[in-house]
Amino acid sequence: MAKKSKGNRNQIILECTEQKETNVPGTSRYVTQKNRKNSPGRLELKKYNPNLRRMTVHREIK
Repeated sequence: MAKKSKGNRNQIILECTEQKETNVPGTSRYVTQKNRKNSPGRLELKKYNPNLRRMTVHREIK
């Protein structure tokens, strides 16, 4: 069984926003963690998208 989260850290998924607009096949997703106490809102980071071959904005999804 998986462990229950006891602390403030959550595992989140970041998905590329620009790839949806360009209709390029595939999706660019990253898995990371964030502290929900320090950043309760949705996380938004610039990450490398291998399908578009450039840095793009990745937003947190549910």
